[in-house]
Amino acid sequence: MMTFATHMDAALAEARAAERRGEVPVGAVVVGPDGIVAAAGNRTRELRDPTAHAEVLAIRAACSALGQDRLTGYDLYVTLEPCPMCAAAISAARIRRLYYGAADPKSGGVAQGPRIFAHPQCHHAPEVYDGIGATESAALLTNFFAARRTDF
Repeated sequence: MMTFATHMDAALAEARAAERRGEVPVGAVVVGPDGIVAAAGNRTRELRDPTAHAEVLAIRAACSALGQDRLTGYDLYVTLEPCPMCAAAISAARIRRLYYGAADPKSGGVAQGPRIFAHPQCHHAPEVYDGIGATESAALLTNFFAARRTDF
């Protein structure tokens, strides 16, 4: 009998590190049969790159580390529901399973908004599991943005 082991704590650690860098606190880890292959947090401001979301950076790092362009058989843990861009990258990478924490009613692309994986043009849809670590993930984001609002 196989038991489920979450790697959301590692994604949350990446989100907290992103927050310390002044980035929106989102973290992601790519997990394979031998454990975590790559981990990243948002770096859009640091890299001055609007595509430097945690998911994209983790996928890039995993592909580089493994020497391959697809992540068939690998899972992605991310603290926030992926946006449409990240959902498309997840599909292109052929991620097996997506686990995410907080829902993103404003910018989500999986269960909210355009629901990328449900489109007929989507070549690959991972298994999706939401709500993993949702309370802590949402609290990180809420506190981050609340602190920004009081700074003005």
